[in-house]
Amino acid sequence: MGAGPFLRTETQRQGTAPTAEARQVVSFCFYRVDPAWRRLSAAEKRKQGGELLGAVNAFSKKLMVLTYSLVGLKADVDFLIWRVGTRLEELQEMSGAVRQTTMAGYLTMPYSYLSMTKRSMYVDKLDPDHPDKRRCITPFHSRYLFVYPFVKTTEWYQLPFDQRQAMMDEHIVLGNKYKSVRIHTTYSFGLDDQEFVLAFETDEPRDFLDLVQEMRESKARPYTLRDTPIFTCVAKPMTEILKEIGG
Repeated sequence: MGAGPFLRTETQRQGTAPTAEARQVVSFCFYRVDPAWRRLSAAEKRKQGGELLGAVNAFSKKLMVLTYSLVGLKADVDFLIWRVGTRLEELQEMSGAVRQTTMAGYLTMPYSYLSMTKRSMYVDKLDPDHPDKRRCITPFHSRYLFVYPFVKTTEWYQLPFDQRQAMMDEHIVLGNKYKSVRIHTTYSFGLDDQEFVLAFETDEPRDFLDLVQEMRESKARPYTLRDTPIFTCVAKPMTEILKEIGG
């Protein structure tokens, strides 16, 4: 009888794991501030905000940490902390530090998405030597970030690969028309409820709108099961976000 897919081989037990490409773990944490926090005294809000800022800044030395405001742009979310690291435990450590702050008693997390970087299987045909930067998140520090979870239909995965490749080629060509929009595709299979998390950076929101509208007419569109909620985020330092939420 075979060892089965979940039993380690003798080589693995001895510490020699199969070689694997380096990947990053990616987390999008969307926070909402309880309105009660805004009714605290100015001094108390400054104290609590400074404590939260200290926790975020401390982990910026270990992780890639980017912050965004959604104030006035999403009814149930005030800000986003986008984090990238190499180990799940690193993300947990930061989350634990945030939860130990006094302000955490006024924070909820309506949405949280976990994913991982991975080389795309669809880039090889157009450019076999493509370095595919999706294996490593390299932020462009654009003014705006658009984020949403993405799930394809079961039928998509049953199609022959060449048919899927042809439709993805169309996507790549369409995407290349909008040079101001840069995409970060990360994968969630088995890690979270969605299959992908898509994040687009741009300084021109109208270009992203036009790109999405054009993508709706692509041949692959019928194979999209879910691509909501969509979050429109404005890049801002945590100090500015604290002021916007009433600090």
